[in-house]
Amino acid sequence: MTDSADLRFLLAIQENGSLVATARALGLTPSAVSQRLQQLEKKLGARLVDRTARSLRFTQEGALLCERGAELIRQLDALSEDLQTRQGGLVGTLKVNAPLGFGRRYIAPVIRDFQQEHPDVDIELMLSDAPLTEAVERFDVVVHIGALQVSNLVGYAIAPNARMLCALPAFIKRHGVPEMPDDLAALPCIVLRENKEDVSLWHFSKGRTSRSVRVQAKLICNDGDVIRRWACEGRGAILRSEWDVADDLRAGRLVRLLPGWKAPDANVIALTHNRAGLPQRTRHFMQFLQSRFKPQPPWRA
Repeated sequence: MTDSADLRFLLAIQENGSLVATARALGLTPSAVSQRLQQLEKKLGARLVDRTARSLRFTQEGALLCERGAELIRQLDALSEDLQTRQGGLVGTLKVNAPLGFGRRYIAPVIRDFQQEHPDVDIELMLSDAPLTEAVERFDVVVHIGALQVSNLVGYAIAPNARMLCALPAFIKRHGVPEMPDDLAALPCIVLRENKEDVSLWHFSKGRTSRSVRVQAKLICNDGDVIRRWACEGRGAILRSEWDVADDLRAGRLVRLLPGWKAPDANVIALTHNRAGLPQRTRHFMQFLQSRFKPQPPWRA
C-alpha cells in the first residue's frame, strides 16, 4: 500500500522527466532516487517506470498511479489547507500557467496584488506560448484564450475577447481596402502561431454566411507582441485579440478591416482540475481574478 509520500515521490519523477532531474529537485543523489523507486515497485509488486540510459517512460501501472495519485494528493492538500485556513489566512503554494503576452500584461499584476493581500501564499507564474501543451497537472490554474478542445479540466469565464482584423493605415493605402474575406488572399499577412491551430486559415462570419480564407503568411511568430509591432510597422495585416490591439485602434496606429465580418471570439477562461476539491487559495484566487475583469475588461473600459 502506498502513502502520500510515495505518491508525491512518483509525481516528482513524472514532473521532472528523469531520475537525475528528480534527484536535483529533491536534493538527493540519483542513486538514492533509483533505490527508492525500486523499493516502491517492490512494495507494490509492479514495475512503474521503464528506464534506459536515455529515456524514462511510465508503464500503464505507473501512469494509472500518477493519475489517481495526483487527484488524491490534491484532495489531501485541500483538506489540510482548509483546516489551516480555519485558524488564519490562506496558505500554501499556487501554480499558474498563462499565455506569454496576456500573462505578462494582465495576469502578472493580478498575481502580484493577490500575493500582497495573502502573504502566506507563495505563487509561481509560468508564461508559455502554448499553456495547454504543458503538463497541466503541474498547475493549479491554467489561463487559456480561444476555443477549448476536449478537456477534463473545469473552465471559469474570465473576460470576453474578440478577434479583430487590422492593419496600418499606410499599408491599406498601398494595398487597398479588402471588401470581402476572400480579398485577404491577395494581401501580405502576419500570423500568430498558437494553440496548435491551422494558423494561416482565417475564418469569418456575417449573419448566416461564413467564409474561410488561406492567407499569405509572410511573417509568422509565436509572440503576439511581435506580430502586433510588425503590423504597426506596416508589414502586413493581422488577426489579433482585442485585448492586444485595442489601444492601437483607439490611437489610430491600426485600423480595423472588414468591420462587418466577425472572426471567432477568443474569450479568456481559467481552467482548474476539480471544482469540488479546489483548495481555498485556488478558489479565492479564481474569484479575485474574475473580479479584476468586471464589469468590463480593461480593453473595453
